[in-house]
Amino acid sequence: MTNRRITGRVEPAHPRRIRRVQHGACFALVGIAALFLAGCAGPGSPSPGPASPVVSDGTMTVYVREGGGTYLSVSPTRLDAMLATKDFTFVNVHVPYEGEIAGTDAFIPYDQVTTRLAELPAAMDAKILVYCRSGRMSTIAAQTLVGLGYTNVWELDGGFNAWQAAGFPLVQASQG
Repeated sequence: MTNRRITGRVEPAHPRRIRRVQHGACFALVGIAALFLAGCAGPGSPSPGPASPVVSDGTMTVYVREGGGTYLSVSPTRLDAMLATKDFTFVNVHVPYEGEIAGTDAFIPYDQVTTRLAELPAAMDAKILVYCRSGRMSTIAAQTLVGLGYTNVWELDGGFNAWQAAGFPLVQASQG
């Protein structure tokens, strides 16, 4: 790549500038692709397929679900900050019950999300954050919700194991 100067001489562009421009362009293209794919999902989308990470800032990662739609995966630290000003439905999807994070609103097994939609907000744009013990079940639940048309789905990265490893408490309540 070259820059033309007024003198007519051609001099090479600085390699760091080229890399910055290339990285910025790639990041922008990935973001645009994520938005495009998110717009392709709708009610009645196929069952959850694998999701691929698109963008991460260390406390939150955007995942694009195969077949369209996105969900966000948040770190325990980010979740702690979110709980301070809670504006979401907080759902434990782990089975069997092994504890919960304070502030949990509902307990819906990950494999029963589609049959227990009445326990979730009716608005498809309502913020819903799901978690389990390790993140496996909550990932499935997040992908299921996106496949059903929910557009503001969040998931705790690493589940309550990561929550506890970050020094946050787990509540043991009797379930009945």
